[in-house]
Amino acid sequence: MKITRQKHAKKYMSFYKYNFRFREPFQVLLDGTFCQAALRNKIQIREQLPGYLAGAIQLCTTRCVLKELESLGKELYGAKLIAQRFQVRNCSHFKDPVSGSACLLSMIEESNPHHYFVATQDQDLAMKVKKKAGVPLLFIIQNTMVLDKPSAKSLAFVQAMQANQLVPEHQKQSIEHLKEEQGLVKKPEKRRKRKRTSGPNPLSCLKKKKKVQETQQPSTTKKKRKRKRNRAKSEAKAVPIQLSMEA
Repeated sequence: MKITRQKHAKKYMSFYKYNFRFREPFQVLLDGTFCQAALRNKIQIREQLPGYLAGAIQLCTTRCVLKELESLGKELYGAKLIAQRFQVRNCSHFKDPVSGSACLLSMIEESNPHHYFVATQDQDLAMKVKKKAGVPLLFIIQNTMVLDKPSAKSLAFVQAMQANQLVPEHQKQSIEHLKEEQGLVKKPEKRRKRKRTSGPNPLSCLKKKKKVQETQQPSTTKKKRKRKRNRAKSEAKAVPIQLSMEA
């Protein structure tokens, strides 16, 4: 029985850690009814509760709870002594104290921003706590402390939160497209490729050879022209000599 109770507590704790961001040390608000039940059943809250919740805890109460225990007289004197050992958290009823249950409800507010656990034996207070999402509830049954399963309000809140997070793929693409059109998303800049140093281009070498050949061609043509001119001069000189001999 103890093993299954530990398994359930571990499962419920993971639910509150993952969905409502509960972290150590866990803050537990206790009222007079829970302290009285722990005294009757000989439960050491400070020693047993950290092992059950598998983490460090901070036990706390309020001034309104302490004043309520004082007003109830000797019957709850032992419960008052237990509650006085815990940290006293400031509430908004400093001048006008209210009942312990009303004070604890005001501490968790609407969304339990301080991540309080509520430990109580008051059935009316327990029902009101279950109507708020993200508030773990502790009570005592058969000489053992029990962490109640997540309420229907907490489960509905988590389902609604998950439904808002799940968006179809085509809607994601359309949203991204609209963001780009409005200029809300910067496009990643393309990286320029660095030019790698390479050897000489073989084609450029071939072109250079052609140029050399082209430069060599005019020199040969010049030599041919000089030869022709020399022949013409020699022929011109030979003609007048022949005429003089005939005369």
